Amino acid sequence: MYFKAIGEEISRLQYAIELFTAAATRCGKPNLGGCADWNRRAERALTEAKKDNDFIYHERIPDVKQLTAIGRAPVVKPTPVPERFSPADPDLFAKLMPVHIHQAMAAFDVRRQELVGKEVNRLKEGTNLLNELLSSMNLPAALEDTTGGGVPASIQEKSAAVIQAGGVELLEKLMKELPEMLQRNTDLLQESQRLLREEKESDDKLREQYKDKWNRTPSEKLTVTFTTNANKYSSIITTAQQADAVVKEKFNAHLSGIRSLAGGEAAMNSSIPQGAAGAGGSAAGRLKSLMESVETLKAERAVIDSELRNTTVDMKTVFLSASASGNLNEPVLSTQHLDRAFSSLQAQVSESISSQERLIAEIQDLYQPFIQERGGSGSERENALKSLAQAHDAYMELKGNLEEGTKFYNDLTQLLVTFQNKVSDFTFARKTEKEELLKDMTNSFAGMSMDAPPAAPSHHNVSAPDPSRPPRKNEPPARPPPPTNVPTSAPQGAPNPYAGAPGPLPYPTQPGAMPMPYAPYTPMPGGYNPYSYPMQPNIQPYPQQPGYYPQGYPHQGYAPNPQYPYPPQGYPQPGYPQQPGYPQQPGYPPQQ
Repeated sequence: MYFKAIGEEISRLQYAIELFTAAATRCGKPNLGGCADWNRRAERALTEAKKDNDFIYHERIPDVKQLTAIGRAPVVKPTPVPERFSPADPDLFAKLMPVHIHQAMAAFDVRRQELVGKEVNRLKEGTNLLNELLSSMNLPAALEDTTGGGVPASIQEKSAAVIQAGGVELLEKLMKELPEMLQRNTDLLQESQRLLREEKESDDKLREQYKDKWNRTPSEKLTVTFTTNANKYSSIITTAQQADAVVKEKFNAHLSGIRSLAGGEAAMNSSIPQGAAGAGGSAAGRLKSLMESVETLKAERAVIDSELRNTTVDMKTVFLSASASGNLNEPVLSTQHLDRAFSSLQAQVSESISSQERLIAEIQDLYQPFIQERGGSGSERENALKSLAQAHDAYMELKGNLEEGTKFYNDLTQLLVTFQNKVSDFTFARKTEKEELLKDMTNSFAGMSMDAPPAAPSHHNVSAPDPSRPPRKNEPPARPPPPTNVPTSAPQGAPNPYAGAPGPLPYPTQPGAMPMPYAPYTPMPGGYNPYSYPMQPNIQPYPQQPGYYPQGYPHQGYAPNPQYPYPPQGYPQPGYPQQPGYPQQPGYPPQQ
């Protein structure tokens, strides 16, 4: 039985109204957070509770301070963490696996694709051979053409198939897209090859320039994988170009027949001439039964083809368990599981090929009696029907080839884009390395210490000749030491203004204080005396005494003094007293 504490309810409602009123008063906004609404609800509940208490319960209303605290309501409750929060979404880490497992999976996929492609090609080759044989025999159109006019039912079915597949417009669209995709892939490959070539040429040029100082790894050693892949892609593109040429040639050969099939019954009636009627006799019944077997065989092959393409094997678990046990042998494991998964389908393909061979042999045996019963072959109508049948087969084959070619070029574009990105990253890294190496080499060259210049030969030093070297013929002898005799003192009347001068007096003098006749000095050519120094321009040399010559070779035509051939410069001559000077003469430089 539910017991209602009406007294406690009234006490709590009264306290709640007090709080609501205080909140509205203090905040200045009576309806903040719906306070006014909650206040009205509390007042209505309080009125009803008091009414019930006064007429029914008569409980004592306790003080609010004596009430127990209200317990916390469980807003949430703990639950176990699920293994996956979103089971419907794919697991982002489901395909994460170790590198060696990933490599093994990639190798297994290649083996699987090779096996599936081989079996599918066997089916396609068998079907194409069967279609060509039936088209050359005009079967089954010849069995249906009994009136000699109109369009046989099998040709009408082939026309409807061509129209439903997209007609000639689809083939033209696909044919137009192939050159664009081929050019796109070619440009991507050529750009990658250009980057590799320019990087190699730059490296070879710098290696030839700096020789052994250019010590980084040569480009041809680092680009072996890139070059191999580029050559592989180049051969793939060349093969694709050849396949495109074959497809284009086949399309042009059957274009008129495909247009007739795509045009419907009216277009085919205009292209098929009238011919003779004929049932074909008893062989026709058996050939019709064989044609039904042919259609059944094609349907079975379509199912086998679908199963081959859709069969998958979960090798991830196998490789992980083998890797954990340390027995991961990808070739053996892949071969075992591929044989286990595709052995039955391979047997069905082989059985289908064998059945086709038996059908072809029986059809060829019955074809000659059938033609003889019809009255011969080779009419224009028969050739037109053969052309339409061949056009249908060519259309289906071209459609499949063009769709595969489009997918091939798109996949190749992705591979070439990835390849170009890797080549670009490699060439950028090599360029950065080259710039850093050149910078280091430049800094090393700038900080290299240079050797001191070679010393001048001793014979270039005029002031200090080598006494050990014998004098040459044209070289003057060594200067003798200064004379020991003391010159006579000059008169004490006037001081010598040139006393202490570093060279000879500006004007030679004679006894009696008379100047000597002036004889201007003519210097020898610079090329004649290799040890002389050029004189300063616009400076008139002082005249010297007779018999005295400047330092260097003596003048030609003058005999030297046998006792002192070369008087030392800067010492007064013996026996000639120094005079105070001579008055200014016209044309001579003034005395200081």
